[in-house]
Amino acid sequence: MSTSSSSSQSLKIGIVGFGTFGQFLAKTMINQGHTLIATSRTDYSELCLQMGIQFFRDVSEFLATDMDVILLCTSILSLSKVVRSMPLTSLKRPTLFVDVLSVKEHPRELLLQVLPEDSDILCTHPMFGPVSGKNGWKDLTFMYDKVRIRDEATCSNFIQIFASEGCKMVEMSCEEHDKAAAKSQFITHTIGRILAEMDIKSTPIDTKGFQALVQLKETMVGNSFDLFSGLFVHNRFARQELENLEDALEKVKETLVQMMNEEQGQERKDS
Repeated sequence: MSTSSSSSQSLKIGIVGFGTFGQFLAKTMINQGHTLIATSRTDYSELCLQMGIQFFRDVSEFLATDMDVILLCTSILSLSKVVRSMPLTSLKRPTLFVDVLSVKEHPRELLLQVLPEDSDILCTHPMFGPVSGKNGWKDLTFMYDKVRIRDEATCSNFIQIFASEGCKMVEMSCEEHDKAAAKSQFITHTIGRILAEMDIKSTPIDTKGFQALVQLKETMVGNSFDLFSGLFVHNRFARQELENLEDALEKVKETLVQMMNEEQGQERKDS
């Protein structure tokens, strides 16, 4: 058990969507002494058995197990379908719902619309994953927004999971997050995808800058295209940033063409 586990009370956490990211978060939560259960479209019974997690194929049975926290680890594109299909009447008591999506206004509005009025809502974005967080979470950013919280103790205990691992804790609104993420995360993914379309590869004379671009391309294409499209479809600020990127490329191109024309004109005069 990690030394940080003593700084927060043990929680019973149910994970919805036990894919790569859900598994990644689960390992640290188990190490901290929290009790985990899971449900997912894919049957992860064997993996959960190895990890000491009870797995439920039936969502109704999952919801009826009296959890402190339900952690939504679905993809951005599938969140609405998953949440709307959950038989929420099976819940035993008011529960804290937490999402970890890379966009924030979308889950906020959906959860406020669909969840029972007595369910608390915490929207979060761990700004790291299995690759960047493989050696621990210290100094990695964890963003959160207390959308609707009545049970402060449970909410604080959940947030403490990340604080006790040394994360940089950033509380901001879902709108602020999506504005910032459109300028940073979405643009990063977009540049990586563009480089992949160009099929850039290492050469014998790579500069450090080009090596960084190749690494960016490889990192971004390592993420699912569903994640990339979700960053665009469900972040209303991403469209403007894509237009800004297009405009910037056009301005750079125009400047280069203008300089080339001036240089060629000067050469003709000199000759």
